[in-house]
Amino acid sequence: MTTTLDQGAPASGKTGSGRRGSHGVRWWVLVVLGVAQLMVTLDATVVNIALPAAQHDLGFSDGNRQWVITGYALAFGSLLLLGGRLGDLFGRRTTFVTGLIGFAGASVVGGAAGSFEVLVAARVAQGLFAALLAPAALSLLSVTFTQPAERAKAFGIFSALAGAGGAIGLLLGGMLTQWASWRWVMFVNVGFAAVALVGALLLLAKPAVTERPKLDIPGTITVSAAVFAIVYGFAHVESTSWTNPVVLGSMVAGVALLALFVWLEARVAHPLLPLRVVLDRTRGGSFLAVFVIGMGMFSIFLFLTYYMEASIGYSPIKTGLAFLPMVAGIVLASTTVPPLLLPRVGPKIVISASFLVAATGMLLLSQLKLDSGYAADIMPGLILLGMGLGGVMSTAFQGATAGVHHEDAGVASALINTGQQVGGSISTALLTTVASSAATHYLTSHKSGALTAAQAGVEGYTATLAWGAGFFVVGALLAAFLVPNAALVPSEGEPVIAH
Repeated sequence: MTTTLDQGAPASGKTGSGRRGSHGVRWWVLVVLGVAQLMVTLDATVVNIALPAAQHDLGFSDGNRQWVITGYALAFGSLLLLGGRLGDLFGRRTTFVTGLIGFAGASVVGGAAGSFEVLVAARVAQGLFAALLAPAALSLLSVTFTQPAERAKAFGIFSALAGAGGAIGLLLGGMLTQWASWRWVMFVNVGFAAVALVGALLLLAKPAVTERPKLDIPGTITVSAAVFAIVYGFAHVESTSWTNPVVLGSMVAGVALLALFVWLEARVAHPLLPLRVVLDRTRGGSFLAVFVIGMGMFSIFLFLTYYMEASIGYSPIKTGLAFLPMVAGIVLASTTVPPLLLPRVGPKIVISASFLVAATGMLLLSQLKLDSGYAADIMPGLILLGMGLGGVMSTAFQGATAGVHHEDAGVASALINTGQQVGGSISTALLTTVASSAATHYLTSHKSGALTAAQAGVEGYTATLAWGAGFFVVGALLAAFLVPNAALVPSEGEPVIAH
């Protein structure tokens, strides 16, 4: 999408009446985008809690259970770059509204599902429309807030919702499953989508489109197949092994297709992912930081949930409540670090230090035992985790879209979500193996019995948390070497027309 503005200069942030750039409307736009972002992020965990009840109701096997989760991840991860580019080419408002309507419709079908096949199809459809919705929301935020001070606040609030959504999903999933029905973890999305849809139709102005370049079909097919193969390969590890031919074939094919994609993007006239988006050090380092967040956060939500429920006997609702201090830490750091610390010390120091804070929280949690108490042993680590993740996310989200031309904002935003999805898929497969190996080693080296079996489970869960701490240390080192400690340049604002 091209316009008459100079594409190398940041937009002036027009404030005329009736435009999305006006101060009053812009903050209401943030509310709309925040509601949509919360819906997408909590949906990644809200279904996990309800899965046993859905399995009992619909009668599907343990072997098929993973496809309720994997179906969503495959569609979401593999189509994100396409969804982001469609927003750039055909208007982010259009793709945002389409994503909301489609996601709500798929949620209704999933909630009403009478069979396993319909439930999985609905989850795949949710992933497809989320691939339109998620990058559109972040790119709308990026091109709407171009004044540095306001941008820092807006990204802080948005990233707080992105980080807290997973924990809120655990609590909401437990409440809905226990007090109503597993089906309501799907139906609840309709409420979120309705609020966001009304706000979008009332507040989001249409972009001034003068030309729509052609879509990069070869690049789209190649990268979608590459991400699909990588995510599928790692998902398949959980039910087979790292040496399984399907696993190895998928991973090799995915890496080869990624290499082909890079080769294609350097040669086509209208690339799906212009290489300038990722070759900038600030953006490249920020994308890697988001990837590391995806790897670490899955070990928090997945294995710490297992520990609380399986090892120390928390109910699903109590487990969700237990994560609230981490949510508070994310919200506090996300809303205070960007305006207070970022201008003073720079993105390199903020991201690196925040990763180390999160790693410290992980290390504390890796010391958990069967008799650990919540206030003394669990909560301090969760608070540190929240503070660290909030600092990284609010800064990395800004850095990943820093200085992006408005016509690339959608694909840059999609790359953030892709990094989180692929990072989560890799870590889930890797850490499932780590947990299994640690538990098996403990069982074989200790006298058998109920207490030994229970402690073996704890050993497996805490081993994954120690690895998560290691991921965050690597993230700190990557940020220290890659991210320049210069002020983050706002994205170019998008020209708009009056309502």
